[in-house]
Amino acid sequence: MRASRRGRLWIVALTVLAATAVLVATQASAHVERASYWPDPAPDTSVTPPTGGKVPVARSLFTALQRKPPGATRVVCQGRVPNSKRLNMLTRKLRRATKRYRRAHSSKGKRAARARIRMLRPKLKVTRRKWAKRANANSSMKTLKRAIATARANGYKFRPTESPRHLSKAEAKRLLKFNQRLLARCKFHLIQSAVTRSRNNDRVVIMPGIYPEPRSVKQPTGDPKCADLRQLNDRGQAQALSYAYQYKCPNDQNLIAVMGRLPGKGEDPQKPRLERRGIPNLGPCLRCNLQMEGSGPRSDDVVVDAGRVASGDSGPINAHKDVGIRADRADGFVLRNVKVRHAREHGIYVLESDGYLLERFKALYNGEYGVLTFVEDHGLMQDCEAAGSGDSGLYPGAAAETGEQTVEPSQRYNQEMRNCDSHHNASGYSGTASNAVHIHNNNFYGNALGFTTDVFTAAGHPGFPQDSDLVENNNFYSNNFNPYVKGSDVEPSVPVPVGTGMWIAGGNNNTIRNNHFWDNWRRGTMLFAVPDALVCGAANNGNEQAGCDEKKTSTSFRNRYYGNVMGRNPSGQRDPNGTDFWWDNFPGNTNNCWYSNTGKDGTAASITTEPSNLPSDCAKSMGTGVPTGDPELLSCFADFEGGVGGACSWFETPAEPK
Repeated sequence: MRASRRGRLWIVALTVLAATAVLVATQASAHVERASYWPDPAPDTSVTPPTGGKVPVARSLFTALQRKPPGATRVVCQGRVPNSKRLNMLTRKLRRATKRYRRAHSSKGKRAARARIRMLRPKLKVTRRKWAKRANANSSMKTLKRAIATARANGYKFRPTESPRHLSKAEAKRLLKFNQRLLARCKFHLIQSAVTRSRNNDRVVIMPGIYPEPRSVKQPTGDPKCADLRQLNDRGQAQALSYAYQYKCPNDQNLIAVMGRLPGKGEDPQKPRLERRGIPNLGPCLRCNLQMEGSGPRSDDVVVDAGRVASGDSGPINAHKDVGIRADRADGFVLRNVKVRHAREHGIYVLESDGYLLERFKALYNGEYGVLTFVEDHGLMQDCEAAGSGDSGLYPGAAAETGEQTVEPSQRYNQEMRNCDSHHNASGYSGTASNAVHIHNNNFYGNALGFTTDVFTAAGHPGFPQDSDLVENNNFYSNNFNPYVKGSDVEPSVPVPVGTGMWIAGGNNNTIRNNHFWDNWRRGTMLFAVPDALVCGAANNGNEQAGCDEKKTSTSFRNRYYGNVMGRNPSGQRDPNGTDFWWDNFPGNTNNCWYSNTGKDGTAASITTEPSNLPSDCAKSMGTGVPTGDPELLSCFADFEGGVGGACSWFETPAEPK
């Protein structure tokens, strides 16, 4: 089909945006990222138990000191650790005496063992009391006791919108005693040191406190000893940090680095492969199935801080490192019960790993993403909070192609996000070129844009075109935060329309169902096409992208919106959006449909749309070739430079609908 005049204008404007997006990304990033590949989705049986192939299951904190395999536990704490030599000696003696008593066959042997037990018990009791007194003076234990008192009195939350959780008296006592046992085993004061010593199936338990990791901060950025390990990436940049670079200089970019595998013995591709299934030059597991967790009752009790500690849970960031916690090729990685803040780019970064679990965490005031998982498979994020990010709070980017483009026998969702709050970011959620992700039972509120899945920033992202997300049972509301105004505590790095619940900016076969959208002053949802020329071809420095043809428009097709409640909160109160549903009506787009949705008055008739008659029959839906949103999209994409637009209205806060 010959492109219409509006279509050609689209491509011109989007080309401008592509150049701007690359410039902004280059300015924002201190390091150039390598070309990345999806891991093999099958379990790796070279590790016992096997790693990957499924979402890992978290091991209970209270099993961390068990002696039976798999894995060893390393404890990290703050402050002075009291000497437990005498306590351990008396404990061993009492244990041996008890065994002798049980094994004794004669009455004489039992009397002797019993006498030994009677003599040891009071000594052990006194020693234990003295040790506990010294332990309670430890800074991690002091922090823990305050946290327990707060949790008992007021409850605690893993995310702001949930009901408070409470510790019972028995639970508090058990947690306190277990942390005393952890303290006795504490041999590390730096998380990175414990991680470096860890191997497959091991655990790192972090006692309460703030961990700025001064030794990691002192490691040089752009370390000359790793300069020869840079490589070409998929954006034509020759200074990308290879996996070998990250392995050899783990704290160049990262405050804490979990490097899951040894570097491969072969050679990385000189030019990134178009086919992204399977990581080339993959080495054997070194730290697969690693679990990191805080030992306090709340995710607030263990804080990994990559920047200005004095800022607390807000800005300014003043970052020392680009990444707070990085898990790279770390199959089966589990992170739970921690807070990560003030990284220049990403608070938590999981890359090229098969199988991850991130739960009971907070990611606050990180420059780009609170959480970035990239080219992942078999992942789960749950019970979390993300706020203060210049791009998005939660970002499963370039998720594996297990949707309608899968080569597997059947489609499947490769990652899941549930029970999370993402607020006060430029975008609450972002999924560039991200396929087959299940997003449900979350709250996206108080952002500029609540949710985006897109391809227009996808140069170099495998997975084009984006497809097959399921977005259901979420709340998208009050996304009217404006980070573009002078003095904002969040510095935006992406162009998004303030006052919008969600958009699909170039995506296929997505299902948006049974969600609530209310109080988004510009729009509830937006859907528009993105011509391939933005993502690949000469306008993108010759970037080649699998599935991309600069002469075509591969997005947006087969998107379905149904069962959503617009302009009405879950309590049934009217709180309208500016416009409920908006579509660019791009020429040639097919099978997009909106049906069985209700508006602010509880009826389909009270839904507001642009254009006025959105297609409800998926099979007959066809873009008419008169894109109603052309002027807006053209001006905003062309005008965006560094977060401020000229003629574009996106960067102004809309008036509240009446």
